[in-house]
Amino acid sequence: MVTEDVIIEGLREVYDPELHYNIYDLGLVYEVGVDEGDIHILLTLTTPACPIGPMLVEQINESVGLIPGVKDVDVEITFNPAWNPEMMTDEARADLGLD
Repeated sequence: MVTEDVIIEGLREVYDPELHYNIYDLGLVYEVGVDEGDIHILLTLTTPACPIGPMLVEQINESVGLIPGVKDVDVEITFNPAWNPEMMTDEARADLGLD
């Protein structure tokens, strides 16, 4: 059975190429929904003009799609609320020198 925790681990395999840190701990993932193998991920980018959005969506589809039991992956991008560094985990902020 696919769980939110398993999906989160898959998302931790997707890295922002500019910050070189995983998108989950960067706070870019706002919501993970799991419904009988159908996955919905609500995601933001560091800025609305960020050119890597399509690449991240592709990587998410690949990483999460490989998890046993996943049938479909739907990634939705939002900018509400706008991302800021406070959304990062404490570990990510420390690793990136923001604490």
